[in-house]
Amino acid sequence: MKAIHKLAGAVTASLGTIVTSAHADFALNMREGVTETSKSVYDLHMTIFWVCCVIGVVVFGAMIYSIINHRKSKGAVAAQFHESTTMEILWTVVPIVILVSMAVPATTTLLAMEDTSNADMSIKVTGIQWKWKYDYVDGEGAGVSFVSSLHPKHNEARLLGANADLTEFGDEYLLDVDNPLVIPTGQKIRFLLTAADVIHAWWVPDFGWKKDAIPGFINEAWTKVDEPGVYRGQCAELCGKDHGFMPIVVVAKSPEDYSKWVAEQQAAARAVEASAEREWNMDELMAKGEQVYTTNCAACHQANGQGLPPAFPPIAGSAIASGDANAHISLVLNGKPGTAMAAYRDILDDASLAAVLTFQRNSWGNAASTVQPADVKAAR
Repeated sequence: MKAIHKLAGAVTASLGTIVTSAHADFALNMREGVTETSKSVYDLHMTIFWVCCVIGVVVFGAMIYSIINHRKSKGAVAAQFHESTTMEILWTVVPIVILVSMAVPATTTLLAMEDTSNADMSIKVTGIQWKWKYDYVDGEGAGVSFVSSLHPKHNEARLLGANADLTEFGDEYLLDVDNPLVIPTGQKIRFLLTAADVIHAWWVPDFGWKKDAIPGFINEAWTKVDEPGVYRGQCAELCGKDHGFMPIVVVAKSPEDYSKWVAEQQAAARAVEASAEREWNMDELMAKGEQVYTTNCAACHQANGQGLPPAFPPIAGSAIASGDANAHISLVLNGKPGTAMAAYRDILDDASLAAVLTFQRNSWGNAASTVQPADVKAAR
């Protein structure tokens, strides 16, 4: 009997742990977020929720009361309101008052969300299959530019499929990037959103809004984060086969730390520019090229270079990778209209392009010439 009691106790404890854990992860309500906009949206949501609750209680309460106290078995006779001016006024005025009481705060919130004036800095966000490009247009950090892609470790795990060990990633699997967007706290940041190929949507739930990034069109949005932290999001528009692997990571830093980050980015940009002026050896090109290929090319052309024909042709044994280097450079720089081959002219620097081209031309059985940064620079 004691053994049974112990077993029952263990089962009860296990079930309690499971229920508690499930309850902790089970959330029906929207998140409050960390910005003025997200908190206004949350407050608006809760106000309308409680208005709906009150309406539900009143309406269903009246229905239940009428069903119980005015049923036929009690001899009730249906009332006639057809010519009642009072009732006509009531059921017209009351809904108007309710709608206006909700419309006023909703309009105020929407107008505030669209007001991008008096921003401290502007960042251009460009959606590209399947990554984001960030250009700091003005304010501190103007001139900084980089591409943010799914983190290489996450990408490698994704490509391994069922054979991947995901334990090290936790809840952040497929939600981390190689280069996060960094913004200063306490400043109003204006975003200029567009796309280079198809429609994307930039969405960070903690900011309280999402905005479409449309080719040939500029959308505006803004945010102001007061506390340092890391905020994650994803593309919220179905944009192609790797739509689910296009995360967004925003790191909010204190103004002092942000200034240090800007200085680091500017130094890195100078180093990249200088690296394009020297001649790289084969080992350097192959090592960097493999890294660039994994981040930018493997999703379509596969890690083994075999591609997914006919949409994504193989690089292994291809005429373009084994043929004239200038034709190969031109294809990668300018893309190929009418296909999924994107133009990398504005995405990768000369050294990265030279490295990935060399890697493609000397992997999977290919044995062609190397490409130097100077060759890419001359072809631009």
